[in-house]
Amino acid sequence: MPNQVYINNIAKFLPNEPVSNEDMETILGLVNGKPSRSKNIVLRQNGIKNRYYVIDKKGDITFSNADITANAIKNLENKNFSIKDIEVLSCGTSLPDQLLPSHASMVHGELKNNTLEVISPSGVCCAGMHALKYGYLSVLSEQSNNAVCSGSEVISTLLRADKFSKEMNCTNTLEKNPILAFEKDFLRWMLSDGAGAVLLENKPNAEGISLKIEWIDTISFANELDACMYAGCDKNEDGELVGWRELNPELWLEKSVFSVKQDVKLLDKHVVSKCITPMAEIMKKKNVDSVADVDYFLPHLSSMFFKQKLYDEMKNQGIEISDEKWFTNLTKVGNVGSASIYIILEELFHSGKLKKGEKILIMVPESGRFSYSYAYLTVA
Repeated sequence: MPNQVYINNIAKFLPNEPVSNEDMETILGLVNGKPSRSKNIVLRQNGIKNRYYVIDKKGDITFSNADITANAIKNLENKNFSIKDIEVLSCGTSLPDQLLPSHASMVHGELKNNTLEVISPSGVCCAGMHALKYGYLSVLSEQSNNAVCSGSEVISTLLRADKFSKEMNCTNTLEKNPILAFEKDFLRWMLSDGAGAVLLENKPNAEGISLKIEWIDTISFANELDACMYAGCDKNEDGELVGWRELNPELWLEKSVFSVKQDVKLLDKHVVSKCITPMAEIMKKKNVDSVADVDYFLPHLSSMFFKQKLYDEMKNQGIEISDEKWFTNLTKVGNVGSASIYIILEELFHSGKLKKGEKILIMVPESGRFSYSYAYLTVA
């Protein structure tokens, strides 16, 4: 009998107190002393009401990315599991605290538990799913008895006004480059901080529920499409990225090289349309007979703006999932990138709603260069 893999616990860590829409600019600051012109428009479309930042109300940075990840993992501990039991530590994030060492190594250093295997999948929103798949395959192939996988983000420190204001003094200011200004300001009202972690084991919980992983699949369209969300580089007019090492240091600030930027036109054109066709094909390949079998659909939505578009595309392709089966907490915790799906799943796992035999379908789109991850779980 082949090995089975179960999610036996899920935990999260959201730093500090929730930040309302009204308090965002108080914490992040005013760029050039002026309120944002795009803030209200972006917030109205994305539907987010609260989010979390590692920056507290005094303006102090209270946690690093490694800190919040380690805290989420520590929250997995219970009478049956200690962080000293971890065999594989797989940590995904979009933006680690440093270029080197790896994110998982830094998290391991914060945990101060035992020697173990570490891996740090990179990417954007799919980084957390890549971390989950590595842990899943490790346990599935009997290379390990357990794995702890995580997704985490700390983005608020890049969204502070001081990261923008200095650019105002450059020759190529944001005011003279309205496209760059919007791409950067747009993301200030979209992104949040937080971490989530799961415990994978080769046996289900003796008490309570577990989630059996039926499969995890991923796909990339980078062979067809240009980069949409990027950092640490400059994007030419032909769509090619020029990495920070190829640019003179004086251009790093002028071209806003280390800021996270997003090509909103590319996002709107492709992020939904490229998402559904592979999901339908994968479900067929994995012998999911009908979407009617799905009891909970957990999509990672960067914005509520995309929910109706996603629903319409699914309906057009014959895989309509009724609205009452959708489960998301975007409006309460914000878009936490690679951590979002962990935080969504954590809420559902501990909600008391799940019943044995129910099916959960997960979908995570990534706009970096258009990658997508899907997973199918059974409540055990």
